[in-house]
Amino acid sequence: MNNGIHFISGLPRSGSTLLSAILRQNPFIHAGMSSPVGGLCQRLIAGMGPQSEFNALISDTQRENVLHAVFDGYYKDIHPQKLVIDTNRLWCSKMATLAQLFPEARVLVCVRELLWIMDSFERILGKNPLVASKMFRKQAGATVFTRLASLGSGQGTVGFAWNAVQEAFYGEFSDRLVLIDYEALTRQPQRTMETIYEELGLPPFTHDFENVSYREGDEFDQQLGVAGLHAVGRKVRYVERPSILPPELIERFTGRAFWRRPAANRRKVKVVLPAGDGARRPQGPGFRMQQGDGRRPQAGV
Repeated sequence: MNNGIHFISGLPRSGSTLLSAILRQNPFIHAGMSSPVGGLCQRLIAGMGPQSEFNALISDTQRENVLHAVFDGYYKDIHPQKLVIDTNRLWCSKMATLAQLFPEARVLVCVRELLWIMDSFERILGKNPLVASKMFRKQAGATVFTRLASLGSGQGTVGFAWNAVQEAFYGEFSDRLVLIDYEALTRQPQRTMETIYEELGLPPFTHDFENVSYREGDEFDQQLGVAGLHAVGRKVRYVERPSILPPELIERFTGRAFWRRPAANRRKVKVVLPAGDGARRPQGPGFRMQQGDGRRPQAGV
């Protein structure tokens, strides 16, 4: 990759599209919504593995060359001029692969309190009441309880990402991560972006947080049956609001933000948190970088 590559991963509805929209204001950076590169690599790894009759004819060097070729081919018209930041929730579950292919790459991991992820999904579904979303099997879309149970399952949109983030957070390659709390990004975008640029080793750039634009996901969202899923507001801001979820679900999903607990950060992962108490009422102009040691929280949602 001529100008280098980094990655965006993490939890859904946690600011990855917003972060990409901000980053792409920099003419030296290419970023966007989830690309197909992660899925292509996953299928190629499986196709070159023991289940293939040609497995014995493929060396590790050839496997690596094939995977590099996916990136080189997909970004052929982009990477000669720009730094590539590829987005996919899959990457948190493929940290060893990324470390092998791109030893210098960092992974920006967007995270958000689980309650507000689920609340956000339910809100966006409510804006498309006449369309049956492809995110659910037919029986899974009956009530808010079944919808969120489907999202939170191990193979669900939220559950898979939640488990993948924990795998990366507690795994061998956690030193490559930069966790970005949604509230830090939306409450203090300037300070958060300064930290990201520092962690990526990039020269400073002045972003316009009053005029952020991103519309490339419209067709994808329409096909999924969830129009507006990747919409980004023009002004970067945090919106306080009450949850629309029933109390039973609010209780179930509250307090699961393990990255906000210093005792849980036993591998000293870089975490960008909002200022103040880091949860609901930040105070002051800055943010804090959290590091620590401690217990591993329960996996899954």
